Amino acid sequence: MTKGETMRTTLAAILGLTIAAPLLAQGQRPAPPPPLVAWTPKKTPPNPWRAPNRAWWKLADVKALHRGKADWTQPVIRNKDLVADWHQLSPGKRTTTLAYSDNRTAIIVWEGELRVTMAGQEPFTARKGFEINVPFRVPFTLESVGSTPALYFQLNAASDMPLYPADAPAPAKVAGWAYEKRIVTGGPGGYDERHHPFLDYYGEIVGKGARPGAFIADQHMFVNNIRGRATPTPPASNLGHFHVGYDEFWFVMEGNVTLQVEGQPVFTAAAGDIISAPQGHWHRASFGGPEGQWGTRVAINPYPAGGHAYTEESGGRQ
Repeated sequence: MTKGETMRTTLAAILGLTIAAPLLAQGQRPAPPPPLVAWTPKKTPPNPWRAPNRAWWKLADVKALHRGKADWTQPVIRNKDLVADWHQLSPGKRTTTLAYSDNRTAIIVWEGELRVTMAGQEPFTARKGFEINVPFRVPFTLESVGSTPALYFQLNAASDMPLYPADAPAPAKVAGWAYEKRIVTGGPGGYDERHHPFLDYYGEIVGKGARPGAFIADQHMFVNNIRGRATPTPPASNLGHFHVGYDEFWFVMEGNVTLQVEGQPVFTAAAGDIISAPQGHWHRASFGGPEGQWGTRVAINPYPAGGHAYTEESGGRQ
């Protein structure tokens, strides 16, 4: 070892860094780097759930809050990165045409039929389990076209505010904002090999056995389908992990999901429920229900490559 190599190795040892291995022969894959072990900031005490956020939003409770109403919206998630609401549209009703300036809109349809019209795309009808991806700066309209109300869950970046067509009536006033007619540059967002207008989850994943995975992995938005079979709930000593910089929540798409989250009793949610873990909370999600039953949780957070902090004993595994 040369003097320079010795100095670099010594410095790396002091800083707790890993020295890259020598260049590999062509065709060889480098070994994955070891996980980073670091002093990691954690909320102490962790943030409480602030309304409308809850550890567990049961779909039955959401419906009960709006019993007897034909059209309604229920706020469910409000954090510094993302907002998400349940919406119900009665048959024949449609939303105002709008777009969002800088981030995609994600929608999960749960009941009824929703006709989706997006600029640049052929309209399509979404049913239970459809996941919809509307790119930024693309005007879209939703219409309830079935014989029963359309119930859907919509997700947006917290920083986004809607843009309305210039030929539409002036939007209602929003506290602290004034709508003005302006040219919005940058062009519309689009799709690629990863992002598509929609996914028929029950038809393609559950029905045909296609592989689940990320439906949206973009700036400020990660919508990731995780599917597995129910197993016995891990012991409470298995803390799972926490996130340093963001909240995470899950839409239970199929089966049951058991969540252990710091500060709450362990519970098992059903399809249609929304469960969450605030920034800095230890949490561990597993598939519950009868052993062997299929389950799907749609993990939602703002960072496709977000960090997970584990105990050293776990070796970086939940």
